[in-house]
Amino acid sequence: MSTNLAVHRDGERVGRRTWAALVVLAAGLAIDTGSVAVVNAALPVIGRELDMDDALLQWTITLYAAAFAGFLLFGGRAADVLGRRPVFALGIGVFTVCAAIAAAAPTAEVLVVARAGQGLGAALSGPASLALVTQLFPEGPLRDRALAVYTSVGASSFSGGLVLGGVLTDAFGWRAVFAVLTAIALAVLLAVRSLLPSGTRERQSMDPQGAVLATSGLVAAVYGVGNAATNGWADARTWAPIVVAVVLLIGFVFWERRTADPLLPLTIFHSTPVRRATLAAVAFFTPVLGLLFFAPLYLQGMLGYSPLESGLAIVPMGLIVMVSANVAGRVLARVGQRPLIVGGLLLIALGVGVLWARTPLGGGYRADVLPGIAVMSVGQGLAFAALTAASLTDVPQARHGVAGALNVTSQQLGGSLGVAALVTVAHAAGSPGTPSGVLDGYHAAYVAGAAVAVLGALVIAVLPYGGTTPSKKKE
Repeated sequence: MSTNLAVHRDGERVGRRTWAALVVLAAGLAIDTGSVAVVNAALPVIGRELDMDDALLQWTITLYAAAFAGFLLFGGRAADVLGRRPVFALGIGVFTVCAAIAAAAPTAEVLVVARAGQGLGAALSGPASLALVTQLFPEGPLRDRALAVYTSVGASSFSGGLVLGGVLTDAFGWRAVFAVLTAIALAVLLAVRSLLPSGTRERQSMDPQGAVLATSGLVAAVYGVGNAATNGWADARTWAPIVVAVVLLIGFVFWERRTADPLLPLTIFHSTPVRRATLAAVAFFTPVLGLLFFAPLYLQGMLGYSPLESGLAIVPMGLIVMVSANVAGRVLARVGQRPLIVGGLLLIALGVGVLWARTPLGGGYRADVLPGIAVMSVGQGLAFAALTAASLTDVPQARHGVAGALNVTSQQLGGSLGVAALVTVAHAAGSPGTPSGVLDGYHAAYVAGAAVAVLGALVIAVLPYGGTTPSKKKE
């Protein structure tokens, strides 16, 4: 490992061991993000075999998302204070155990609790893995390329998970989905000690008061927003948790401003690239997750695709994202973060606009769906690689865990709130009685999603500098 560290300092190349470590970290990210999709494909079969109604099935998704988003800031702080490698290993270990429990779950209740445990494990390992990437690769073109590889795996794992979940469920049953997740997570865990750097620990407090306020507030927010899609915004199960979340998160900000050792140092927001990345995460994930929600409904409900066929139809998204993200990583140092983020968001808006214009009742996949997905996917790869790099710009290395956690938290909240809002738009604009009425709702949601991406691009394009002074290369 000492040889690799010496090579790091020359800023030109790193050894094979370091690239192997990147593979391990990317695999950890893949199981964190892909586990949502891989389980989505198995939900109908799980519901039948464990006698779960739709409301209980939704808990397998909602509790994972709530635990993941709720504990992210805590996970990022733990990585910075306790060490990135041990916290990453702990998170993967928790995920592995809970995936194994889910594979053997005898009842619906055990499965739901195990899914919450998986979300907790992902919240611990996710921020630590991103911080380890920046620890392994020096700032500059090498780090840009590494982050491009890392983010492309994360961005494409959702579409890959849809296919893998469908194949495993059809061939071996839903328990095979969790068994494979267990095997992959165990392989990652076994590689931790030999490939990942040990790093150092910070002699600081974990800020337990801030952790309780942030975690409780974020869990309440995701839970409330998750209920909006099924129960509506006027239902007490939606607005009451959101009100509680607002109160707790306001209290969290006040506490962080006065404590000497905060969970989330608010000085992070002095970095303009960090502010851009936070805004971009919301503008990015609203249309992207909206597409991943509505496209399968269109393919299955309007074109007659099976769940597996609709999953395969999304595969080009993952492949194109991987290519475009790696292109972004190679040109990021020359082009700058802001042009890639703005250009990526505009391409996402254009792709969603193509879907709005070319998804009729009697449409076809190649002519009407694939072009929009392709354009959108190019934008995803360009923007996601750049916004991930921006989320760490001008942030001290010792704070990369919590900075990465902040960005992923904004992704989760933006995605949850965005999808719930788009579903509301679809319900308001469409009518469930006829296929054409349902399609009207989908089209309205596409317009709203594209508008969010365009608005995000415009705000980021004009956002002035403040606080720290980023380098012109990163601009």
